Amino acid sequence: MSNKNYYEVLGVSSNASESEIKSAFKKQAIKYHPDRNKGNAEAEKKFKEINEAYQVLSDSSKRASYDRVGHDAYTKGASYGSSSAGGGFEGFDMDFDLGDIFSSFFTGGGFGGGRSKRGPKPGEDLEYRLTLTFDEAVFGCTKDIFIRRKDRCGTCSGTGSKTGTDRTTCDKCHGSGQIKVQRNTPFGSMVSMTTCSKCSGVGKINLNPCATCRGSGKVNTEKKITIDIPRGIDTGQVISMRGEGEVGDLGAPSGDLYIAINVMSSNKFKRKDNDIFTDHHIPIWIAILGGDSVIETLDGEHKINIKEGTQSGTVQVLKGKGVYKVNSNFRGEHHVRIVVDVPSVHNDSQRQAVELMREAYEGSQEHYTERKQDSKKKGFKKFF
Repeated sequence: MSNKNYYEVLGVSSNASESEIKSAFKKQAIKYHPDRNKGNAEAEKKFKEINEAYQVLSDSSKRASYDRVGHDAYTKGASYGSSSAGGGFEGFDMDFDLGDIFSSFFTGGGFGGGRSKRGPKPGEDLEYRLTLTFDEAVFGCTKDIFIRRKDRCGTCSGTGSKTGTDRTTCDKCHGSGQIKVQRNTPFGSMVSMTTCSKCSGVGKINLNPCATCRGSGKVNTEKKITIDIPRGIDTGQVISMRGEGEVGDLGAPSGDLYIAINVMSSNKFKRKDNDIFTDHHIPIWIAILGGDSVIETLDGEHKINIKEGTQSGTVQVLKGKGVYKVNSNFRGEHHVRIVVDVPSVHNDSQRQAVELMREAYEGSQEHYTERKQDSKKKGFKKFF
């Protein structure tokens, strides 16, 4: 115990009223309670001191003796003896919920009266992982899946009771789903509300359970569910289906079904968000002379124009040829990277043709250098 007297410990005057002492103790107890100061030895010591002071000052006869003989004599046992001057927590339930204390202090003394009974439990949410092909995700589709879940019992229509019978009101909580519990704490006698253990908070008891579901109102089933996959969906996105989870207890709402999407890759296209990326190979003579070339897009074949002198790595962007954004008419872009194929020489005529081309270009080295530098400027950023 510190050198302070009990009034100083609680922070009140020696002529403080009973309500002032109680109020001061509550304030200090909340501040220094072990649940709020785990591992704090100083707070634990302080809590013991205020508890010791309150045990004396809250009792009119003990307080009178304390005031008569003084702090030193009282704590040495001159009048109080050795029974409990050391404080301790005798007679109190220290295993109380600090949340109950706050509720009691700051809700108008309701002691949990604002709580409502738990009632029937809503159904659990379910998750299903669905893998789509590249085309299914890009263009959208309809998929059928089968899920195992708890559904409403057909025999008793989910009541859990035999046909023609009903649940009876719980005789322990009288239908409220909650019971009052009274405990002694350093703050005096506290009353709190807790879930009724007999009816699990429902307020009713099933005395005639259904033989099919054994009183639960639910049975295991496998259900076919049709899902509309929107065009443009991608890996990582989730489709939610309200009420397609497990059924709730006794008419409570069913849970939801969450479908996590995974999209397979394509051997033709690379996708990033709503954009598509492809390589398009062209022969060297089209790269040199220019001309039209047909590429494959999401919508089928599409003709593009290759400019004269196109270098490998040049990118053409086709706007509006990418993937649709989910639930929108917006489409991304199709990025086409040109790859110039350099052929091998297989016969004399091919060799002669290449030799003639070399001779024609040998006098145009400056032109070649300009083309090479231009190619570097148009370098294709690596997207994948």
